[in-house]
Amino acid sequence: MNTETNTDLLNVLTREGVLINASVRYPRFHKKLRAADLGLEPDQVSDKLMSLGHKKLLPQEALADLALVESRTHAVIEKNTFPFLNVGHFLPNGKLVDVQEQLNAQERNFEVARGRFLRGYERTREQALIDWRDAIRQIAKTYEEEETLFSQIREAFPSREFIEPRFAFEVRLFQIAIPDNFDMELISFAEQNEVRLARLEAAREARRDIQTGVETFVGECVNELRHQTAQLCDEMLASMRGGKTDGVHQKTLNRLVAFIDDFKSLNFANDTEMEQQLDRVRTELLGRSAGDYRNSPAAVRSLESGLAGLRDHARDLAHQDARELVERFGQLGRRKLQLAG
Repeated sequence: MNTETNTDLLNVLTREGVLINASVRYPRFHKKLRAADLGLEPDQVSDKLMSLGHKKLLPQEALADLALVESRTHAVIEKNTFPFLNVGHFLPNGKLVDVQEQLNAQERNFEVARGRFLRGYERTREQALIDWRDAIRQIAKTYEEEETLFSQIREAFPSREFIEPRFAFEVRLFQIAIPDNFDMELISFAEQNEVRLARLEAAREARRDIQTGVETFVGECVNELRHQTAQLCDEMLASMRGGKTDGVHQKTLNRLVAFIDDFKSLNFANDTEMEQQLDRVRTELLGRSAGDYRNSPAAVRSLESGLAGLRDHARDLAHQDARELVERFGQLGRRKLQLAG
């Protein structure tokens, strides 16, 4: 694609979704592990050949609720977005409301977990120190060494007042944009000319990088959804043939129903061919219940044949060059923008 086409593609993309970043922050209670913590002398550990890692001040279960919120938050982002040029995750408009609701729920869970942890922090700390005392006795060679190591552990625990502001659940949305120039207001007069040239070149380079990456990004999103379609069909067929769910199970069918709905929400690039295939499968294969399928061997064979056909077609599409679809997406979006204007 030429630069003008890539610019059009980027302009369309900015109206089809936003960039999103979600972060869950809380104290990890890790401290760098030292040789003495293991009952070793410093010269017994070679920094060139090994790393001692970290010691956990608190047991894993003390932070389990917070870790669960973090993993579920990341799962929401991973399931509903596409990585965008190593700077964020692209969230299609069709998924925006659903993702916001899911993240709001996780934020509420985070606040509950944060409050529970802080209320029990002193008790958790005291129990952890008891456990550390027992552990240190196993490695300390003398009473003085034991007291020294234990004192270091005790001092490593921060106060509640120190850790309280270090909890945060943050979600930020960004609009994709490419720079034309950079603000010069904070540059002194003496630096203006030299710095202006450097900033203009930096802006041009950033613009080129983003424009070049957009075409690849859209094509990768299209192929990712096609690969996911084929993978789901494989998993459904394996489940049905493995006998673990007594042939066709309703949960198996429901997975495909949910996937088709998700596909439509994520299909910002307008992959009409794949969407039509999924609509056909919904009409032809998902009108029956799992019980109906189990009562009809012929229907089960039809379901297996249909899933295999969808899988193979999705794989074929995924291995095709998506450039034509990407160009069509850009042209269609440009026409929509012109009509709207």
